[in-house]
Amino acid sequence: MHDPFDVTLEDGDLIGEVELTTTLIIAASESDGRLTTEEIDRILGVAPVPHQR
Repeated sequence: MHDPFDVTLEDGDLIGEVELTTTLIIAASESDGRLTTEEIDRILGVAPVPHQR
């Protein structure tokens, strides 16, 4: 008999976001102060956005 409440949920994007958030939490907990924007960008693997004038 099929149980409608027995479902497996997997969302690759969500898993990726959880991993990034976990990495940031660990880095923040190991830091003596606040993480800089540059440190956060490096941890997330993103390039900084150039400032526009």
